[in-house]
Amino acid sequence: MSTHSPIQRLVLWALAWIERYRYIKFGIVGASGTVVNLVMLHIGHEYLFAAIEASYQKPYLSLALAIAVATLNNFTWNRLWTWSDRVRILEAEEHAQPVNLRVLGMEFGQYVTASAFGSGLQYVLTLLLSGSMDYRVANIVAIVAASVSNFLANDRWTFKRNRD
Repeated sequence: MSTHSPIQRLVLWALAWIERYRYIKFGIVGASGTVVNLVMLHIGHEYLFAAIEASYQKPYLSLALAIAVATLNNFTWNRLWTWSDRVRILEAEEHAQPVNLRVLGMEFGQYVTASAFGSGLQYVLTLLLSGSMDYRVANIVAIVAASVSNFLANDRWTFKRNRD
């Protein structure tokens, strides 16, 4: 007989289901990155770079800042959660401490490279779409379009399975 209530069992089942499906984890991390991106985009466009960007009506500098901060956020959470099983294997192969700066730097470099296409796609789509809709909505549409390529590139390269 289980000591968990039906609601607790349902929550535990849902958490186990999410844990098994890496793309869902990637999506959750991506959602947090979208929030970070939008917050940084707003802060940059409305406050940090307002005097510069007002004359262009396009968020050039704030968009670059938003993408950079969101990329760092997403790398951190994808490494700690989405692909944590593969990271532990790589670190064990390297006979490393829990955080090895060489491995971390290599992974971050690969993550940024693998995500560069998606970031470029996001940047271009946001600028193109912001001419006909609010820049924040344009950015969300562009993020969704870039997410699939980012997942595939990072799953198959940055955090690839050990081939042994």
